[in-house]
Amino acid sequence: MLKDITLGQYFPGKTVVHRMDPRTKLLLLIVYLVTVFLASTYASAALVIIFLVTVTWLARIPFKSMVKGLKPMLIFILFTAVLNLFYTKGGTLLLDWWIFHIYTEGIKTAFFMVLRIMLLVCGTFLLTYTTSPIALTDALERLLSPLKKIHVPVHELAMMMSIALRFIPTLIEETDKIISAQKARGADFETGSLIRRAKALIPILVPLFVSAFRRADELATAMECRCYHGGEGRTRMKVLRFTRLDLFAFFAGGLLLAAVIVLRHFGL
Repeated sequence: MLKDITLGQYFPGKTVVHRMDPRTKLLLLIVYLVTVFLASTYASAALVIIFLVTVTWLARIPFKSMVKGLKPMLIFILFTAVLNLFYTKGGTLLLDWWIFHIYTEGIKTAFFMVLRIMLLVCGTFLLTYTTSPIALTDALERLLSPLKKIHVPVHELAMMMSIALRFIPTLIEETDKIISAQKARGADFETGSLIRRAKALIPILVPLFVSAFRRADELATAMECRCYHGGEGRTRMKVLRFTRLDLFAFFAGGLLLAAVIVLRHFGL
């Protein structure tokens, strides 16, 4: 299950999506998230799915990687679907048995809720798949640069986000190694009561936290040895510039948002 978590991974490439300015990708992700929540009809949802599939195809990202990233959230998705299915009333009553009542509106709400979660996760993964952590840091810092006037530590916040994304795959790999080592010593994580399973996680969490703090200390030492002083006086090897490709991407994102709003307004 841990190996299925793909958040933070980067797939190098030279596609049109990879060549886009990272600021454009961040802004388009915000537009995409708004569009996903506005898509409340089948036509608008189909339009968002087509947009996501098209961008994924242009980025040459394997669809199995997108599906693989959804596996760790399967329980959460199913739990959300069940709650909306049985606790949403409206429309025609389809099932009335004991405490379970299923309405047509409940089925529709559960469907759109599950679809929204999957689209949100896939869209976020697509950003990390096609953008390196360094590019994301630079883009976030440039977008939040106006906040420096009110003394917000923009560079430090962007650096923290970059380091967090960078070490997610490392921590997942470290956790998998610890679990394998504990299983080799006879540890059992799959049987017993819930309390027993929780206690069995202690031999995993303790060395994982120790390893994480050790890595953080080594990283801090390495940054100090390289005379890191934050964003003051820092130069960049690659200067971010908007191109015609970014303008076209903004136009496509705006067109998608406008189309979804129109479809939502007319109830199509």
